[in-house]
Amino acid sequence: MYAIRLHAFGPAENLVYEQVDDPEPAPGQVRVAVTAAGVHLLDTTLRLGDPNGPYPPPPLPTIPGREVAGTVEAVGEGVDETWLGRRVVAHLGMAPGGYAEKAVVAAERLHALPDSLREDHAIAMIGTGRTTMAMLRFAGLTGDDTVVVTAAAGGIGSLLVQYAKGIGATVIALAGGPAKTERARELGADHAFDYSADGWVEHARTALGGPVGTVVLDSVGGELATGALDLLARGGRHLVLGWSSGAPLELTEEEQAVRGIVSRPVLGGPEWRPLLTDPAKLRELEEEALAEATAGRLVPAVHPFPLAEAAAAHRALESRGTMGKVVLVP
Repeated sequence: MYAIRLHAFGPAENLVYEQVDDPEPAPGQVRVAVTAAGVHLLDTTLRLGDPNGPYPPPPLPTIPGREVAGTVEAVGEGVDETWLGRRVVAHLGMAPGGYAEKAVVAAERLHALPDSLREDHAIAMIGTGRTTMAMLRFAGLTGDDTVVVTAAAGGIGSLLVQYAKGIGATVIALAGGPAKTERARELGADHAFDYSADGWVEHARTALGGPVGTVVLDSVGGELATGALDLLARGGRHLVLGWSSGAPLELTEEEQAVRGIVSRPVLGGPEWRPLLTDPAKLRELEEEALAEATAGRLVPAVHPFPLAEAAAAHRALESRGTMGKVVLVP
């Protein structure tokens, strides 16, 4: 089979498309003929080999990737043979191996796919979707909210826009560039502002009639998060869902008091890790995300790349040149 292998930590160019032996399923595992593999921002961090990153660097050489969808073509000892020939999706946890034409997966991680759900959409929901479901549990959104979503055309942001609009909230989307703001409007955003344009905060405040947001769902941090807070009314909430810019926006109690808001970490907060380290709770979130996509309530945005172009996919993701979940297609 062909796979992407990393022989040395470093830039995206170190991701090499090469032929390797097919993996064999061990007891309790299946082998999946992969039709879609997910690319996560965390993959770019692991590729760099940063020992201070959120997870330790993998041993080399490695086949990156932790999300796969496709068809079960072989089963290991002890696995129910009725899995053979079934379309499935799975999150591999911290076990790599997804950037390949074939991957082995623990049978307990499999989710059977209904005929109506595409593999690339399932990939978006098994990782990014489950994270979004976890975030929404903490957000406590209602139809009375006016929700400001940063990175609104991204994998998580696009799902947040759809969910908030689906419960009747007013949605203010922030995205970089005309194509992304237009995409946010297509997803249902009531207002969409291009944060790459000069003076965007003043323009947004004028268009909205002042700071009207009741909650900011911030997955970017940095300067953009500061601008988003200028759209938040007194009494509002700033929820930190991530910091793709490299650093979260952290407000002191005094700064929160001056603005009349509450800033709270969700990703990395005290309730977060127990939720995402319990396999049963993780599976519950995955099932919830897949059910939302199957029902058509959440339609994930997908940005596909051929498997052989994994390096280009990493570069695009790192430069914020993608819209939606990045997926490799063998």
